[in-house]
Amino acid sequence: MIDVADLFCIYRGPERDVAALRGLTLRVERGERVLVHGPSGSGKTTLLRVLAGAERPAAGRALVGGVDLGGADRAAVTDHARRALGLIDQRGGRNLRPELRCVDNVALQPGLLGTSVAERRRRASDLLAELGLGDLARRWPYELSGGEAQRVAACAALAHDPQLILADEPTGELDGETEQRLLALLRTHADAGCGVLLVTHSPDVVAIADRVVTLSDGQVVS
Repeated sequence: MIDVADLFCIYRGPERDVAALRGLTLRVERGERVLVHGPSGSGKTTLLRVLAGAERPAAGRALVGGVDLGGADRAAVTDHARRALGLIDQRGGRNLRPELRCVDNVALQPGLLGTSVAERRRRASDLLAELGLGDLARRWPYELSGGEAQRVAACAALAHDPQLILADEPTGELDGETEQRLLALLRTHADAGCGVLLVTHSPDVVAIADRVVTLSDGQVVS
């Protein structure tokens, strides 16, 4: 699912360049749940951005679902991300379309991939109910709290049954009960064969991880 070797990512600065990833190597198999841990500046978010196709690696191998993120053209990388990836951001509200109600935000991605109206609406309603949001389906994003928006965005990221979930602090704005609901949902997707890579500081997320990977200075150290 993820096959990264000797990966470098460099940010160009006005005075000097900064290597955010420095020869990082990591594999994640289908159905595996991997937690990425490390201090601020260790390269966690940069790794997610590379795997999501938002950053081009400067060197090394970066294969996700068989797609070469360093060698494929931009259109191929974008199409792969749209079909195969589920991206959960710590600030979920910014990923919601303000002109769509919550249920339509969740149903959007399956619709873009050709899922029938009835099926995508059923899928959206089921996901919202699983995260305790069934009564918010007809609300607009601006009517949601931070935690509600994060949960709706998580549903939207999962609605098309992605092959790989990339999550950056996915429970940062959730209380204990709703965090457990989201973790259970991620576990269900992993059990169905979806790879899950999480960046988080929450100690409760460790409970669902098959493996914990620690980064420091852009490298895997344990």
